[in-house]
Amino acid sequence: MKAVTYRQFGGPEVLTLSELAVPEPGPGEVRVRIAVSAVNPTDWKARSGSRFGTEAELSVPNQDGAGVVDAIGAGVDGFSVGDRVWLLLAAAHSPTSGTAQEYTVLPADRLVPLPEGVGFDEGAAFAIPALTAHRALTVAEDGPQRLAPNALAGKTVLVSGGAGAVGNAAIQLARWAGATVIATVSTEDKAALARAAGAQHVVRYTEGDVAAAIREIAPDGVDVIVEVAVGVNAPLHAAVLRPRGVVAAYGDDRGNGTVTVDFGQNVFLNSRYQFLVLYTVGFDRLRAGAEDLNAALVDGGLRLGPDHGLPVQRFPLAETARAHEASEKGVTGKVLIDVS
Repeated sequence: MKAVTYRQFGGPEVLTLSELAVPEPGPGEVRVRIAVSAVNPTDWKARSGSRFGTEAELSVPNQDGAGVVDAIGAGVDGFSVGDRVWLLLAAAHSPTSGTAQEYTVLPADRLVPLPEGVGFDEGAAFAIPALTAHRALTVAEDGPQRLAPNALAGKTVLVSGGAGAVGNAAIQLARWAGATVIATVSTEDKAALARAAGAQHVVRYTEGDVAAAIREIAPDGVDVIVEVAVGVNAPLHAAVLRPRGVVAAYGDDRGNGTVTVDFGQNVFLNSRYQFLVLYTVGFDRLRAGAEDLNAALVDGGLRLGPDHGLPVQRFPLAETARAHEASEKGVTGKVLIDVS
């Protein structure tokens, strides 16, 4: 089978189109024929190896993907050959289980049924971003642990970076769950994407007094902040959170890895900072989130494409290096790879 591999850490140039043997599923495992793979920042950060040194074992990149069940190992219930599925953190299972290849073998609990009428593109595109957004929207002390229509009714959600993949998913899911959504963006083009995703209010953080603009929209403050630039925006949080509000921080874009918060302001707000990453959140929460995402996909609460604020950039499998480069350079929209 064709597979994209790398044997050393580095830039996109370390990715090579290779031939690997088709893997066989063992007990409790399922083989999936990948139709579409997706690229997320976590994929090119892993490939770059900045935290791991200079040598890597044979690896196949990309966590997210969708395809068709091709073979089933002993002891697997709940899946049949021909089932359409999307995947949970595929590359985290083993170095060679990423989705940038024609077939991958994974434990059955990393497969999620793809609902009828939902395409492979959506299954691949929304996995990590939407699961991250789901987690961010369900960590508030006074908020729901699951998302559904009206679960966030009466709540105001501030989405930082509303034109990114996680920001887009957070806007769509929050609106599906009944929240009022304010998004912050840097440019008018990105503002248009946030509005297309469903944000009722968009604030340019490059212009004027951002806190005042948000307070004008939400005089009592916001309940949840979905945050991609936690260090830079920490002063804003205290200015716009309502008492018992939460900052759900999944990124530190434009920051230096250090977060400084004002104790006095935050203690009187009873504010909460929830840092989040999917790799250690627990499979119970991942699977609960996946169930809610499927419900949103079926209900039209999560949609892909420029009309919904998330354009698609497509690449063939042989050009996975270019796909990684595009993601790394911050291309607007979702990067997808057509595998088979």
